[in-house]
Amino acid sequence: MTPAYVVRRIGFYVLICAITLFFAVPMVWIASAPFDKNPGLGVHWPDWTFENVRKTLDHPYALHAIVNSLIICVTVALAVTAFAAFASYALSRVRIPGRDALLYGLLLLSSVVTGTAAMVPIFVMIYQLGLINSRFGVALVMTSGLLPAAIFILKDFVDAVPKSYEESARVFGASTLQILRDVVLPVARPGLATIMVWAFVNSWGNFLVPFLLIRSTTLQPAAVLMQTLTDEGGSVNLQVLPVFSLLFSIPVVVLYLLVNSRYGFRFHGGIKS
Repeated sequence: MTPAYVVRRIGFYVLICAITLFFAVPMVWIASAPFDKNPGLGVHWPDWTFENVRKTLDHPYALHAIVNSLIICVTVALAVTAFAAFASYALSRVRIPGRDALLYGLLLLSSVVTGTAAMVPIFVMIYQLGLINSRFGVALVMTSGLLPAAIFILKDFVDAVPKSYEESARVFGASTLQILRDVVLPVARPGLATIMVWAFVNSWGNFLVPFLLIRSTTLQPAAVLMQTLTDEGGSVNLQVLPVFSLLFSIPVVVLYLLVNSRYGFRFHGGIKS
């Protein structure tokens, strides 16, 4: 072991510790500040109390915002997964001229023309449909934005399902819908779980779309309400914000644990024809 090697190893571990500390400090804050009698922006041993939790639960819009987020995100996750399943199966099995070009074109357009760039025409379209200040309108916009990438991802999982399975089902008189429901989708469950988690997480943290399309405070999701949690003086309410941030993170963590317990995040196809 040369001195240069020792210095490199020490530098490497110091860098790893610094990166770990950088990500660990916010996690420690969000776990301790909700139960601190005098919460601040720094991290310190809390003076334990549940008064912050009571004030957050007494907030007129906090729990409503969490429920609104759940309604929107569950709707988006289910819609994206369902539509992506039908579209990916069609693109995988039906020979359409220019199929690959269409798929890559949709993916490219969804990446280049982001939600921010298309927000003005989207707002006008939603306004003309009468869906302003509607959770359904927000879910519709989020679903349309996530679908191209979802189809692209899920198509790889459907491609991995052997066509011999479908041929065997057709011999016994199964329809196309029965084949999709009883043969293809059960084998592609890891892909469906991938899309559902991905769609839920992306819509859960989406701020811009509901901020522009929802005017009523009672309909705002948690991501929008969080930026309004201030006290009478206009500064951040450090008694409500930490607890609300903790509540905001729980659904995503629970979803991760549920999917991890079922699939272990081994989202890959292991079936070859």
